[in-house]
Amino acid sequence: MVNTFKIYKPLLRATMKLAGVRPQKIEVEPGTVMNIWAPTRSKKNANNGKKPAVVFLHGFVGDGILTWQFQVLALARDYAVYVPDLLFFGGSSTGDGRRTVGFQAECLAKGLAKLGVQQCTVVGFSYGAVVAFRLAELQPELVESVVATCSGPVVTESLTRECLERLGFPTWSEFLLPDSASALKKLLEIGSFHFPRFPKCVFKHGLEVMFDYRKERAELLEALVIPDEDFAFPRYPQKVHLVWGENDRIFPVEEAKSLKMHT
Repeated sequence: MVNTFKIYKPLLRATMKLAGVRPQKIEVEPGTVMNIWAPTRSKKNANNGKKPAVVFLHGFVGDGILTWQFQVLALARDYAVYVPDLLFFGGSSTGDGRRTVGFQAECLAKGLAKLGVQQCTVVGFSYGAVVAFRLAELQPELVESVVATCSGPVVTESLTRECLERLGFPTWSEFLLPDSASALKKLLEIGSFHFPRFPKCVFKHGLEVMFDYRKERAELLEALVIPDEDFAFPRYPQKVHLVWGENDRIFPVEEAKSLKMHT
């Protein structure tokens, strides 16, 4: 049977091009390439033009354009929309050994700069929200505001223990890097409020194409978690908007309330 996602991806690419965005391979430094979906005339449509720039950062399941396709279609007419694949997702990779959120943010800043983006709103989902917060810290002149969905600026050891114990997984890797169709289905059901019913083959097909770079992604997850004593809430000069589900099963809404008090 032909893989469902392999059929869908060319259709998605064609649809995005009709909406005015296309993928661009940006060498941000030797050996490090980021794939960023950007307006067809990126430099004209960045901050030197009339359209405000919006950058969408995906989570740990799926690449950029698969995650944000509907938002691109809704906003591309009025905004200069940029959708990167973070390192080791989609078309982005590096030979560098660093796996930190800070390195992701540094590479992203360089990629956006090469596309002519001078100021933007950054919208991040889950892992992408962590990168968005870090980008705001590193590049306050670039990031005008942050929209964070379902995640705060860091994942601490204590938060990790609480979440994994509640979810019934020993590590983030075993939760976020499923190795079977049933494990992928469980991940998507946990991460969704009402996940639609699909045939089992769809999860099998997704497993075949969505989880490249498994070793490197496991290292990203390991580097994501920091000791509690290493974290202090930063004060962001930018506007921070939080989007959170009251029934979030991964990071409960109490985390959003705590974050709101400190931002």
